[in-house]
Amino acid sequence: MKNWKRLLAGVGVILMLLAFCLPMIFAFGKGENSDSLFWGAIGIAFIVPILIYMFMMAYRIFGKKEKSVERKMENIIFDVGNVLMEYGWEPYLKSFGFPKEKYEKIADAVFRSKVWNEQDRGLLTEEEYVNQYVALAPEYEKEIREVMKRSPECMSVYDYADTWAKYLKEKGYHLYVLSNYGSYMLNKNREQMSFLKYMDGVVFSCEVKQVKPELEIYKTILKKYNLKPEKTVFIDDRKENCEGAEKAGIHAIQFQSFKQAVAELEKLGVK
Repeated sequence: MKNWKRLLAGVGVILMLLAFCLPMIFAFGKGENSDSLFWGAIGIAFIVPILIYMFMMAYRIFGKKEKSVERKMENIIFDVGNVLMEYGWEPYLKSFGFPKEKYEKIADAVFRSKVWNEQDRGLLTEEEYVNQYVALAPEYEKEIREVMKRSPECMSVYDYADTWAKYLKEKGYHLYVLSNYGSYMLNKNREQMSFLKYMDGVVFSCEVKQVKPELEIYKTILKKYNLKPEKTVFIDDRKENCEGAEKAGIHAIQFQSFKQAVAELEKLGVK
């Protein structure tokens, strides 16, 4: 690109020199057409610089327009768990000091159960969901109820979350949250989510009764905030949730680390 510009500039200089030298050549010329050629050369001396100037102005105008559309992404949608907040259910459960067998059974009955994911849909009360967990390991009812009561403790904000959101906001991007979250935990954790002040909108699964990776929840956030999917990128730590976003036409980045996500965003022109 730079070589092309240099070549064009060189041609322009040569043309301008020729345009200004031609009148001098024809001024000293002889013959019946010398006057006509002289005035023709004078005309060229005026026209060539004007044409070059017009070309340069047109290039600048169209060049700026081209640059203005280089920003492919306008909207960034974040998941919360393991993207902006750590979802550390394992260390949380281990903090109770349960023997290994009890730990595994409670983990299977609660955090690794289908009920845990379905709770994010928010169709039942917290007590009804807790009863379903208890039914999966009734011998540990007391322990399960205590684990669930304190379950919001397994979430904590990453130290980069606010800085990252603030930086992208100041760069002019529109920021959103799309997260699977149960009502009880959301009510307890919402005050911790300091990054929400930088968001232009949020969609939590329990509030819309939809969950990722189902297509409808992606359609919900696109419609609610009038987002163009081709100008939107979604960041989530789970592969299936990223695939769900892509089915809705949204660009997706599977989050592995802050550094990796920033690098992936840069590939999409988000800097």
